[in-house]
Amino acid sequence: VAEIDAGKILEVMKKNRYGEHATIIGKVQESPPRRVLLKTGFGSTRIVDLLAGEMLPRIC
Repeated sequence: VAEIDAGKILEVMKKNRYGEHATIIGKVQESPPRRVLLKTGFGSTRIVDLLAGEMLPRIC
């Protein structure tokens, strides 16, 4: 979704009972390439590592 449209789409999603808690959790940037960055609760940024080992289904 284009950043300019994100707010409008989020409003529509929140009107549905399955999307009432929808939120924007990130955005796509040009740099750094091929990286997923996580902004922590303290305001710092961390690189999210690729999954290691077998990707098993979560059993919670």
